[in-house]
Amino acid sequence: MKILIVGGSGGIGSAMVKDALARFQDAEVHATFCTDSTHTGCSHFSGVKWHRLDVTDEAGIKALSESFESLDWLINCVGMLHSGSKGPEKSLSQFDGEFFLHNMTLNTLPTLLLAKHFSARLKSSVSPRLAVLSARVGSISDNRLGGWYSYRASKAALNMLIKTLAVEWQRSLKGGVVLALHPGTTKTRLSEPFQANVPGDKLFLPERVAADLMDIIARAEVCDSGSFLAYDGATIPW
Repeated sequence: MKILIVGGSGGIGSAMVKDALARFQDAEVHATFCTDSTHTGCSHFSGVKWHRLDVTDEAGIKALSESFESLDWLINCVGMLHSGSKGPEKSLSQFDGEFFLHNMTLNTLPTLLLAKHFSARLKSSVSPRLAVLSARVGSISDNRLGGWYSYRASKAALNMLIKTLAVEWQRSLKGGVVLALHPGTTKTRLSEPFQANVPGDKLFLPERVAADLMDIIARAEVCDSGSFLAYDGATIPW
């Protein structure tokens, strides 16, 4: 079994790497990092093959895909919610076009590029999987609070890509499963500015989230492809 975890140096990503190593001891586990600083905290993982990757660079993704002869699972953990100077919009007056495009560039585009270039590598697997971290706030039906224009839009667009890819894979990648997964609010740098408002029992450690999501990926069947699922396996409305 061969697994690639994109964004394996991040909060949830590194927990997914650890879980994969423990769960599938005979698997070949690969992971990506973006910069040397993000890789530093994960370099001690033994048994992981690390690859430097800018997920917004199609040429880099293509080159990485060509270094694989085959792949069974592709998991994308890359995403952003805030930058050093900007966070989710509380109102329309805070909307900024550059911040919106930054959200789309990191939360939406990479999954489509990864799917484009790794589909051929996944074809040789008897049970190919592509899973991506989405978010409940990307659900149009579940939007009752408003705000967070850029983040919501980028995750809603991501969900549409997952649904569309699942339709194509029914024809071109038999046995393939594509999943959009909501990890819940996880105790990582991404959610740090908002953790004070989250009840203690709803703020999850990365290790718990990784175990929940890996369980979902492992037990998913072809009929689940194109699903939008929460960490507890519940279906989230589009």
